Amino acid sequence: MTNSAIRRLFLSAVPAVAVWFSAPAAAQLSVDVTGQIENETRIAIPAMPTQQNVETPAGSTDLLGQKIAEVIANDLRGSGLFAPVGPDGLQRPTMAEVTAPAFGTWRGRNVEALVQGFVRSSGGDAQITVGCYLYDVALGTELTRQGYVVAPRDWRRAAHRCADLVYSRLTGESPFFDSRIAYIAETGPKDARVKRLAIMDSDGANHRFITNGQSIALTPRWSPDYKQIAYVSYVGRSVRIYTYDVDQGRQRAIYESTNATFAPRWSPDGRTLLFSMASGGNTDIYKIPSTGGTPVRLTNTPGINVGGSFSPDGTKIVFESDRSGGQQIYTMNADGSDQRRISFGGGRYATPEWSPRGDLIAFTKIAGNFRIGVMNTGGGGERLLTNGWQDEAPTWSPNGRVLQFFRTSEGRGGRSSVWQVDLTGVNERRIGTPVDGSDPSWGPLLQ
Repeated sequence: MTNSAIRRLFLSAVPAVAVWFSAPAAAQLSVDVTGQIENETRIAIPAMPTQQNVETPAGSTDLLGQKIAEVIANDLRGSGLFAPVGPDGLQRPTMAEVTAPAFGTWRGRNVEALVQGFVRSSGGDAQITVGCYLYDVALGTELTRQGYVVAPRDWRRAAHRCADLVYSRLTGESPFFDSRIAYIAETGPKDARVKRLAIMDSDGANHRFITNGQSIALTPRWSPDYKQIAYVSYVGRSVRIYTYDVDQGRQRAIYESTNATFAPRWSPDGRTLLFSMASGGNTDIYKIPSTGGTPVRLTNTPGINVGGSFSPDGTKIVFESDRSGGQQIYTMNADGSDQRRISFGGGRYATPEWSPRGDLIAFTKIAGNFRIGVMNTGGGGERLLTNGWQDEAPTWSPNGRVLQFFRTSEGRGGRSSVWQVDLTGVNERRIGTPVDGSDPSWGPLLQ
């Protein structure tokens, strides 16, 4: 890209990540994500060079080239599908080699794919340009390329976007790295836990506490447009459903009650919130405008009806109920009609969540221990993905291929932590948080 073209982008109003070039795929290297992975794809990711090393508020362009490659490698490694080589231990390519790799050298390292790029900036507060190229090493061909113009503070987003590009091109699946997690940060003894609302990137970076812990925060969920988080807070004897505006740093009370109220969940269009509330010996599911208003009850059976997660098209709701004598999973229309049970396996079922792809429902299976599982939307094809002592509350990645959940360790002093597993049930890893973490909510892909 010419300097004049870059300047034109700088002079225009751009989002947090502006794409400045792309090229179509041209070869056939691919990765299967549907079965158990026996041999991860070896992919070389050297540090990115810079035409001129200049200082930015996020560090020099030379340093950012190293850090961006590290994030890309960590993202791809965490997916369980790739075995990244580098950036440590690899020679940084020259700017000329970014678009003309020494394929013979890379074949000698026994890698199947190569990710190269560059970092460019005029220094100071000026935006940085990050180029990302993916190559098939065996064929010696370019698979795809893309570039991003970002503020220096958003360099990690450019790295996640590059990892998303690689993941999508090689798997054929939608991306998910450039996304965020809301969760409950927990500190203190078990009988007096401080529970704060917190947010972070999907890999645990850029962590930020949202609430101060003076009141308990529970069950957060991102809005579809990423602008707000809905959650429940206990203030004295009252329970309030709040929406928190992330950019403005302001919260708004949507509903308040002295009855136990929990688990607000957004509709796909962001106009409605589902929640559960106990009243008169029953617990039922209600809906309310996301701006506040009068709740409408959707369930009305003896027992406990909890949860509520919309299908991606907004026409159906999945929830849990003990109306049959134990916790099971049910579905209903968005207006509360046609309520029917879909789970019939042994044990109990809780915290159902509809996949953003619309094809699966994730849940917590309670049968001795707590495990994360998935079933199809009619209740068949049940598969358990984890085998922890207490794994619960699954939340889907934006592409519907990965789940995060929280795991509690055994014993009176059990600690909670955020974990991730893909649909094979094999690729499981812990997501680092500065304190204990529970009840994660994975937001959609950032725009």
